[in-house]
Amino acid sequence: MKKILLALIILSLGQICPAVTPVEKLSLQAAIEYAEKNNADFQASKIDVNIAKNNVKAANQLKNPEINTFFNFGKAGHGNPQQIGVSETIEIAKRGARKKLAKSNLELTKDNVDYNKFNLKMDVREAYIDLVAAKSILNSLESQQKLLEELVVIAKKRVAAGAAPEMDVIQAEIALNQMITQVNTAKVNVKSAMYDFNKVLNPSNPSGIKYDSIDDEFTNKNNFIGLLTPSPKEQLPSFDSISQNSLNNRFDLKIAKQQVDVAQKNLVVVARQRVPDLEVGGGYAFQNKHLSEDGTYKNGAYLGVNLTNIPVFYSYRPEIKNAKLEVEKADLNYVSVRNKALNDLNSAYEKFVTAKLNLNYYNDKLLKSSDEMIKISKRSYEVGKSNLTTLIVMEQSYRSIIVGYTYALSEYYNCWIDFLREVNTEEFRLNDESV
Repeated sequence: MKKILLALIILSLGQICPAVTPVEKLSLQAAIEYAEKNNADFQASKIDVNIAKNNVKAANQLKNPEINTFFNFGKAGHGNPQQIGVSETIEIAKRGARKKLAKSNLELTKDNVDYNKFNLKMDVREAYIDLVAAKSILNSLESQQKLLEELVVIAKKRVAAGAAPEMDVIQAEIALNQMITQVNTAKVNVKSAMYDFNKVLNPSNPSGIKYDSIDDEFTNKNNFIGLLTPSPKEQLPSFDSISQNSLNNRFDLKIAKQQVDVAQKNLVVVARQRVPDLEVGGGYAFQNKHLSEDGTYKNGAYLGVNLTNIPVFYSYRPEIKNAKLEVEKADLNYVSVRNKALNDLNSAYEKFVTAKLNLNYYNDKLLKSSDEMIKISKRSYEVGKSNLTTLIVMEQSYRSIIVGYTYALSEYYNCWIDFLREVNTEEFRLNDESV
């Protein structure tokens, strides 16, 4: 009976306590490498390259031959040969153009895969930074919660000593409860950011493991190297010095340019549909004794040549017009992509410059002063030199600065990622010493 009861308890506990999902922490570089090897969307896009390679082989195909027979029966067979042979259609000026188009599409596919790979790396970086930012904000708010908990204790001691009114305790508890709600929201934001991080990693063979960032906050020393970002003290080159090289290396411009090449080669393929094909046939011809005029068996060979697909009734004009319009469309798309790229690059540059200035201002001006301010305010209230309202106002100001600094850090990291997206390289260097 005891064994049965023990088994029931174990089963009930198993139902009450669900299995804990294992969590593996990754550095930013490890997360990028993991996504590159395992992301399902990226793995699927790489298959397109093999498909495009097979399309090149298919475009180079020769027409399959045909087996032909020709027999006359009855009186029609007298004096006429019977034939059996093979015919082959030879495309004129089509196969080479078709193969060049397929090769151009292969290059376009490779460019798209490279672009997908680059965007995946940037998406991982962005999701990782957002997760660290959410954790940092949670840590900041939890620190403020501890500060307010200490404040409640201090207020209760002063009230008990008759040095402060009971309203101080109520006021301190209200501030603490408000902070608790903000902490709860911040905890949810961390979970949401972790889900987003795992969504970007998107493994093709899910193992049930949840992935987390190894960085739990933006460190006080600003771990820019670990997060693959230059220090805000680095000097940023002028916009003119980077714009031209960046435009030359952008994936979207390469893709747009390749799309023009594809459209031009497609025009050649369509236009060459007007060229007639050559059909060559040959084989064995014979006459049976009872069908030949002299009663003897005769044999020999035959050879025939035909022109097929002669553009008399249909000359492919609509297809050719559409192919020309596709070339014009691709040219306009290239101009549009280039114009937008220049504006996007300019915008990303300006945002990064501003984020850099703001972060340096926090580091150089606000943080040190705010730390000193909250320490002085706390000591003043403990010794009765200031009231609780003043301390809470100071605490709120301090909290605003700390959280604002975390947002400034997050903005700096994300603006750097946006800037890398626009220069289309993950190895942009501000100078020889930058990351």
